[in-house]
Parts: sequence; structure tokens; C-alpha cells
Amino acid sequence: MVMEYLVYLSELSPRIKAAGIEHLAMTAVAVAAAIAVAVPLGIYLTRRRELAAAVFGVVNSIQTIPSLALLGFMIPLFGLGFLPAVVALFCYALLPILRNTVTGIESVDKGIKEAALGMGMSEIQILFKVELPLAMSAIMAGIRTSTIIIVGWATLAAYIGGGGLGRLIMAGMSMGREQLILAGAIPAAVIALSLDALLGWLEGRLAIPGQKQGGV
Repeated sequence: MVMEYLVYLSELSPRIKAAGIEHLAMTAVAVAAAIAVAVPLGIYLTRRRELAAAVFGVVNSIQTIPSLALLGFMIPLFGLGFLPAVVALFCYALLPILRNTVTGIESVDKGIKEAALGMGMSEIQILFKVELPLAMSAIMAGIRTSTIIIVGWATLAAYIGGGGLGRLIMAGMSMGREQLILAGAIPAAVIALSLDALLGWLEGRLAIPGQKQGGV
């Protein structure tokens, strides 16, 4: 049985490779866009706490929308294909990164920031030389969480023509072929675990020794 499945996978390898590349591309673009928006926004919210409740209310409300419904909402706006899938995934990727950015920066000891201010550092210098380095562990934890979530949800992008490994899963479900479903599901799991390991390694490289910040 195992050998038969391995032979089947080898026959499907060109399709799996192409779908895997599409899946990685969707994930990378969505998470990169989320980082570009959520990290600066999180920094801003630590300076304007009166806006945090409203912003988190909007971002949290996106999480309550069922994934297929959100993908469906993208069709009238962007049509079918890669773009609407990425926009929907971007919306889902925002919350963990935004929350962990705010949590990480606010967890930096006030005494350290006051000492830096006393040394003559400007607000920008304190942000980049003190707050962000100390908050990096929490921010990276949010990025890892978002990445794992998006790899899983990207399988649904096939429903609106976004491609990826979800195409194999959908085809397997429509034909009742478990092997085809696994041909999409197993590579998706491998991608998720590989990206998590890579980001974990990067987190370890960026984190200040002995410094752990809270987060999701």
C-alpha cells in the first residue's frame, strides 16, 4: 500500500511541484504584505493607545468571517485567481502579527527606555535600537503563527481559482480519491512545518540572548 502510494506520488510529482510553488507564492506574498502593514501599524498603536481598541476591533472582526465567505467576497472586487486569494489570506494574517508587535513593544521595560532616553537617544533611535530588538522574539512568534495559519488556509484558495495544493485536494474530493487528497494535504503539511522551522531558526538568530517577550 505504501509503495503504491509512493509510485502514485512520483507520477504526480510535476503537478505537486507546480502546485507547491503556487502555494508557497501565495503564502509568501500574503504574509510579507501582512508584515509590511501590521508591524508599522503595531508600532503606531503603541504610541496612540486610544486608537488600539478600534483598530483591533476591525482586525478581530475579520477573523470571525468564515474563510470561504471571505474568499467569496473577494470575487466581486478582484475576480478569480491569485490576487483575490492573496488579499483574503493577507486579511487573515494581520491579527497575530499586529497583536504580537504591540505586546512585544509594550513588554519592554520602561526603565530601559528611560535609560536610553537619558543617554540622549531620540525616539527613533530608542525604537530601532532598544524596543524592536527586545520585542523581536514576540514579533517573530506572531509571524510564525500567521505563516502556519496561512499555509493551511491557502488550500481553500483553489475554490476561487487561486491555485496551490488545494487544487489537488479538491480534485481528490470530487473524484473520491484519497490518494489525490493526500497528495495535496501532505505537501501542505510539509511546507507548514518547514516554514515554521525556518522562522524558528531566524527567531533564534534575531532574539537577544536571555530576552523573551510574551505574545500569541
